[in-house]
Amino acid sequence: MRKRVKITLLTIGAIVALPVLLLTTTSIVNAVATPSDLAAITPYGEKVPVDGKKMNVVDTGTGQETIVLLPGLGTAAPALDFQPLISELDKKYRVIAVEPFGTGLSDQTSSPRTAKNIAREVHEALRYLGVDRYVLMGHSIAGIYALECSSLYADELIAFVGIDSSVPGQPGWDEPAPTDGLAALRDLGILRVLAAVSGDPYAGMPYDEHTKEQMRLLTTKNSTEPTLLDEMNRTAANFASVRSMTFPASLPVLLFVRRDDQDVPGWLALHEKQAATVERGKVIVLEGEHYLHHTRSAEIGTDTTAFLDSLPIR
Repeated sequence: MRKRVKITLLTIGAIVALPVLLLTTTSIVNAVATPSDLAAITPYGEKVPVDGKKMNVVDTGTGQETIVLLPGLGTAAPALDFQPLISELDKKYRVIAVEPFGTGLSDQTSSPRTAKNIAREVHEALRYLGVDRYVLMGHSIAGIYALECSSLYADELIAFVGIDSSVPGQPGWDEPAPTDGLAALRDLGILRVLAAVSGDPYAGMPYDEHTKEQMRLLTTKNSTEPTLLDEMNRTAANFASVRSMTFPASLPVLLFVRRDDQDVPGWLALHEKQAATVERGKVIVLEGEHYLHHTRSAEIGTDTTAFLDSLPIR
């Protein structure tokens, strides 16, 4: 009987020790790999002064009109993520991809990630670049920030173009973002393991291997830092802050919307309603995932150009 008890206790001890050993290993691997990852990040774009910090932007193309690109929430390397779309747009337009604080190569910040602060910081970056008239083009949560921009800087906007952009009152807007424990999972190396086993998220998309590797490195660098976590935690408050806002009636609005979004009931109808609040509003439905610009940049570029060309002289 004593032998059986001894064997059982040893077995239990091994079972308990195994996950501890695994977590110790992944933590060590993560600690060793992180400095190497940071050293492998290749600089791109230019850094402009905003609020005493540096915000990274990619400024390309020489067209007379300027399109400013804003990313969706959690996009760790916006200017790289937008590459397929930039290559379509900068043939005719000056294109500025802004990397808000906490994303891409921009600095972290302790300034609260409210929609108003984000809009103000983007405006300051554009002012430094000498841009005072532009088309604002944004993905996902940028639709909320664009409403704030249109309230603060209406005279500067030529049009808004949304890429499956968020709208006030969409189902689930008030649900808290699942950020608890993310930093701990990072330090334990769990997020690194999950990324390694999940495969290539950009497989079959128009990104070269170097760009995909840089996006992976910047995701590791930025995705659990305080700035992005604060923005995620303020998502519901940011939606609430624009709940009664619409775009100015005179602002042209073009909305690219994913067909048959099963995650948000009434997704297309919400965008049709938003487009109907302005004098020149249009909705274009595209097949694809939420990040439509990953696979439908050619159509987005062509239809954006046609829409802007149809507007009165501006």
